[in-house]
Amino acid sequence: MDQLFFHLLLQWMENQLRILVSSPSSLSLLLFFFFFLFYILTRYYYKGTSLQTSNLPPSPPKFPLLGNVHQIGTLAHRSLRDLSKKYGPIMLLHFGRTPVVVVSSRDMVRDIIKNYDIIFANRPFTRGATTLLYNCNDIAFAPYGEYWRNMRKICIMKLFTAKKVQSFKFVREEEVGIMVEKISHSSLSGTPINLSETVLTLAKNVISRCSLGKKYGEDGDTRLEELTREVSVLMGAFSFQDFFPALGWMDVVTGLVARMKRTAQNLDTLLDLVIEKHIATRDESLREDDFVELLLQGQEEQKLDIYLTRDGIKAIILDVLIAGIETTATTIEWGMAELLKNRMVMKKAQDEVRRVVGNNRKIIEEDIKQMDYLMCVIKETLRLHPVVPTLLPRQSYASTNVGGFEIPSRTWLLINVWAIQRDPGLWTQPEEFIPERFMGKSIDFKGQDFEFIPFGCGRRICLGMSLGVATVEYTMANLLYWFDWELPRNIASKDGEVDMIEEYGLSLRKKTPVHHGILILLDLIRASDISTQSIFFLLIKQALMIAAVISFPDVLF
Repeated sequence: MDQLFFHLLLQWMENQLRILVSSPSSLSLLLFFFFFLFYILTRYYYKGTSLQTSNLPPSPPKFPLLGNVHQIGTLAHRSLRDLSKKYGPIMLLHFGRTPVVVVSSRDMVRDIIKNYDIIFANRPFTRGATTLLYNCNDIAFAPYGEYWRNMRKICIMKLFTAKKVQSFKFVREEEVGIMVEKISHSSLSGTPINLSETVLTLAKNVISRCSLGKKYGEDGDTRLEELTREVSVLMGAFSFQDFFPALGWMDVVTGLVARMKRTAQNLDTLLDLVIEKHIATRDESLREDDFVELLLQGQEEQKLDIYLTRDGIKAIILDVLIAGIETTATTIEWGMAELLKNRMVMKKAQDEVRRVVGNNRKIIEEDIKQMDYLMCVIKETLRLHPVVPTLLPRQSYASTNVGGFEIPSRTWLLINVWAIQRDPGLWTQPEEFIPERFMGKSIDFKGQDFEFIPFGCGRRICLGMSLGVATVEYTMANLLYWFDWELPRNIASKDGEVDMIEEYGLSLRKKTPVHHGILILLDLIRASDISTQSIFFLLIKQALMIAAVISFPDVLF
């Protein structure tokens, strides 16, 4: 009876809110309305959120209605790390009415993955995932079960095999070559480049060609790029439905629901066009085996236990586009920022790359296998700057006991990878960028070394990490081989160091873009087929530019 009364009351309040919002003269009544709503929901919150168990993990004091939301800052991974120092490696928080267990220790993660991985194999049904990802028909957010297992099988066998990742080598080589040429041209004008923007464009081109068989906007239509970017924004947007189910209607009032539905509808239309075009050209000998084509082949095979629907194909493609672009661009961005901040590390990495490649005038991917120190640089970048610092949330489908604590069913699980990978009990000088810590060690990011899991672990590990890492490796090798880098004077922070401030969105990116000044000199000669006379004039021009920078730094920077 109480719940029926509560829901009827909410319906009445919703109608009153619409009236109040439409009348500017009613602002005082609107304020009264919200105070009244707060009072009612607070009473309901205390009545409805008491978990019927006495052995829950430690928990900070909750605020009425909000739970522990007020204790989480804009950089959630840092706030959670600070709370874990006080409440322990496993703690229980409430984001509104949603119970959330946060794990911040390697040993606790190992225990969960080894013994309870299947219990925490589900994902919560968030507003964004259900609306934008075809009711969670993708890989990342699909509930654990037969459908998810078959989708995972398709991705492992069709999309992300070592052979398939290698087959896209020509895409990486072509797009990185275009990027190198663009940077070379920018350097001749003496203008610093926005490297963040440059590598984001590279990542978009590589991932879209692998997924769709074409670059974003290649046919002059930029809508797909704009819509996938909008999906990234909306997936990270706050939804009342996710944390305050009784206030889910507020997502309608704020316009979030309409925005999501409009984006989903427009994106669905464009992805249908992509699929139809692939179907129409399937008999052409020049067709590339991109991910859309591979998924269409999987749809026709009879070996699968379920039928791969068109919505499933579109959802998987969205996963690849969004996650692949974010992971690749963000990792390169942080890696170059760390190298610029740590000049000796950059020199050591450059020396290795240039020694391995020699004067071959082109880096081939086989060279990468000999660049042990570069691999350590990339690992150290992923250690300090995991793309998703708390991984995507999991959800328990049943009650269980972890570390001696009762975990109720439908509890979210957040693994604070960022905190684990900076744990002073696991890492020497954990806040410092020291690639040497990985030299001669077999530790990797494939989910078996629980102190280093930037791509997750267990059943929900990121399946596409090999594609992203291959692009990161080849790109950074080229950036270090062809160019010398410096920081423009007005881009550095006040102490002259590189600005390393974080910004949380769908991924953990740098707040300010990475701008680099480029000292090409003889490196450009190595990269270009130009005559001796051209080389002479190039060096004269660059000498004049350097003189101008020294005398009039504000002109060029």
